[in-house]
Amino acid sequence: MKATIKNISALEILDSRGNPTIRVYVELSDGTKSVASVPSGASTGQNEAVELRDGEERYGGTGVQKAVDNVNTVIANTLIGKIASEQKNIDYTMIELDGTENKSKLGANAILGVSMAVAKAAAKSAKLPLYEYLGGTNAVRIPVPCMNILNGGEHADNSVDFQEFMLVPHGAPSFKEGLRYVAETFHTLKKILKSRGLATSVGDEGGFAPNCKSNEAAIELIVEAIKTANFTPGKDLSIAIDSAANSISKNLDNNYDLSWSGKGKMTSDELIDLTETWLEKYPIILWEDPLSEGDWEGFAKFTKRYGDKIEVVGDDIFVTNTKYLKKGIEQKTANSALIKLNQIGTVTETIEAVRMCREAGWRYFLSHRSGETTDTFLADFAVAMDGGHLKTGSACRGERIAKYNRLLEIEHELKGKSEYRWK
Repeated sequence: MKATIKNISALEILDSRGNPTIRVYVELSDGTKSVASVPSGASTGQNEAVELRDGEERYGGTGVQKAVDNVNTVIANTLIGKIASEQKNIDYTMIELDGTENKSKLGANAILGVSMAVAKAAAKSAKLPLYEYLGGTNAVRIPVPCMNILNGGEHADNSVDFQEFMLVPHGAPSFKEGLRYVAETFHTLKKILKSRGLATSVGDEGGFAPNCKSNEAAIELIVEAIKTANFTPGKDLSIAIDSAANSISKNLDNNYDLSWSGKGKMTSDELIDLTETWLEKYPIILWEDPLSEGDWEGFAKFTKRYGDKIEVVGDDIFVTNTKYLKKGIEQKTANSALIKLNQIGTVTETIEAVRMCREAGWRYFLSHRSGETTDTFLADFAVAMDGGHLKTGSACRGERIAKYNRLLEIEHELKGKSEYRWK
């Protein structure tokens, strides 16, 4: 007999930025229990599913008691008695219960917490690790860790325009070694920054946040760290960039302001031209959100020009939503999509976005959020989805390390069956 949902409850906890988020508990009829905690983003797209916040005095309006109440009452009353292994039915029942396009009635945070906790409980009830439960017996590929090593933009209080500069250990023979490559280079960069009197404090995702003279200066520091750590740029380690271009485009159009780094105001065409210089000079392998979510034409121009050289990832422009992904695929806006569970709000819809990317021949890049918890759901999910790469922060901060350590566990569990490759 298939296990059914016996109880669902939630409480308000704090995420890695000290802001409220939701933790959901699920109990099944066979005694299985699970818990899931929901992340929260700072750099968000306009069309993301909506986190329900209280808007009252406590926590400066960011409390989530209303979302918690929705889990404890409306959602619990509807889902109790349903078969836990029927994930799609569970998720679409909540979507219909909410009744809005962006989950603003019940809250995407409430819905996702339940969706994740039910998936965990069903996996545990089936006596399967979560990655195998969601991805099947062929879920053996451990993602290449795109580690955040230097922060700017919305994730740091410094003079760097772009939000993330990441290290990509695509030349390593295994995840364990790849993690070592990036961790050693992270610590080497810290020594270089300290020797030059630059800040070694870190941003929301654990990357360093020094005041660099320019975006190029930030890249050059990273290349120096790679070499100093005795790795070869472009062979052992390459660089991935997340411009998070919404933060440098006031009206989310084709105009950009790179004043912090001295470039001043630019059009998308000028920014696209400038990119060529960087790609020729530096070992860049992936570029996320090079243009704003409103600059569809510019995004397509960027992809047409550089898509055969690098992975061009759309994040804010697609928000893990098949509606926008379909448009992007038709218009050849990018060749990859960032995948975030809480951008869309259910496990099922996230899997559907991944499937759409696969069918279009696109890559998909699994991602954490800047406001994280120690929940390791994302690590298992990345293996289940077979995407080949993942970003979940730097080589510090416990909420980031928890995901990396879980991936080490999965690689160990798989023994000789695990795979590690960029493509």
